[in-house]
Amino acid sequence: MTDMLKLAEKVGEALKEKKLLLSVAESCTGGGVSCALTEIAGSSEWFDCGFVPYSNSAKTEMLNIPASLIAQHGAVSEEIAAAMAEGALANSEAHVAISTTGIAGPGGAVPGKPVGTVCFGWRVGGVTHTERKVFSGDRHAIREQTVAHALSKLLRYVEEI
Repeated sequence: MTDMLKLAEKVGEALKEKKLLLSVAESCTGGGVSCALTEIAGSSEWFDCGFVPYSNSAKTEMLNIPASLIAQHGAVSEEIAAAMAEGALANSEAHVAISTTGIAGPGGAVPGKPVGTVCFGWRVGGVTHTERKVFSGDRHAIREQTVAHALSKLLRYVEEI
């Protein structure tokens, strides 16, 4: 079993133990977090749904994120990551959520946001946590690191409840 699957299995066990359902909103990972989690047999017990709002208009339509918030902060920002996690909860039956938004490359960098910039949101226990990281490597490596980080932090937050 790969390290990613072991991590996903631990996340699932923690969610199941706490009787929590998870929703995911992924932009830069394009469903990678959801894919890792649903590789686990029995994931329907703790995985509710995943959104992949890749475009800004999809973020607005699917997750109710105001276009003005995206215009103010940019799609790759902690503010949008927080709104994505909150929108995933508001549009699902879940209790906790993960969101990812970033620049996986090779293009897309803007001043202050190089390729590899990823913003995360976790909504757990009524609190929204955000973080910005800059990963290195090619598109595949950046996305893989993003999925692993999103799951690792979710595991930590769920275990703290």
